Amino acid sequence: MQIQKPPAEENGSNDRARGPRLREIPMRLLVPNLITVLAICAGLTGIRLAFENRYELAVMMVLAAAFLDGIDGRIARMMKATSKFGAQMDSLADIVNFGVAPALVLYVFILDQARSFGWIAALIYAIAAGLRLARFNVMAERETKVPWQSEFFVGVPAPAGAMLVLLPVYLGFLGVPPSAPVAFAGSVYTILIAYLLVSRLPVWSGKSETSRIRRDLVLPMILGVVLYVALLMSFTWEVLSLTVLGYILSLPFGARFWHRRYGTLTIGEEAPEKGLSEIDRGL
Repeated sequence: MQIQKPPAEENGSNDRARGPRLREIPMRLLVPNLITVLAICAGLTGIRLAFENRYELAVMMVLAAAFLDGIDGRIARMMKATSKFGAQMDSLADIVNFGVAPALVLYVFILDQARSFGWIAALIYAIAAGLRLARFNVMAERETKVPWQSEFFVGVPAPAGAMLVLLPVYLGFLGVPPSAPVAFAGSVYTILIAYLLVSRLPVWSGKSETSRIRRDLVLPMILGVVLYVALLMSFTWEVLSLTVLGYILSLPFGARFWHRRYGTLTIGEEAPEKGLSEIDRGL
């Protein structure tokens, strides 16, 4: 007498024969990763345009890559679509868009006239951006964070560094001739920005949840942002140059505010200096 297998068992054997079923992924998880991929494409395209001597488009693509790379994480948190895969993709995109792309665009535009010194400066900046991003990832993964970490960065953040290091290119678009002395000065400036990236300078982040603004200043601030964007679209290189200078001049004020707020210890608080040394230990 032949014994037949139950239908459920037969179906199970067929499923095993076909292999494991692929797990479906919600579409909202793909959106931040697509933005990250677009940012990488923009950064690499900026490098290509620079080698084709289309410098204005190259800088636009690098800045667009920095913008896309800056919003993908926020969009992921808003859509509740954060994932370890997305975090790894974002880290890879950061080193391309904030380190490699600005360094190569700057080198092709002006630093190549300083010959080896210009190339060394570009290398130092790209490596400093990678070290800065690595330190940021280490800080983000620490379980215990010192109180100031929600308000301040340690060193200039990599997206700001990408904007700052392109200042010689902005000035070139405004009529500064790309000569050898300018190239050497640009190389020194590039090394300075690289140092600010890896330094332990406390830089105000503007992301603190405790930051508040008075109600009567909300509308003027919105109007100020609209005015800034309008001027940026009309006088792009002038506004970017002034933005870079304003950002650099604001760094000492941010550091002074940090020292006034966290530089003295009270009972029960952890020393911020200790927190900084622990973060930098081994890096």
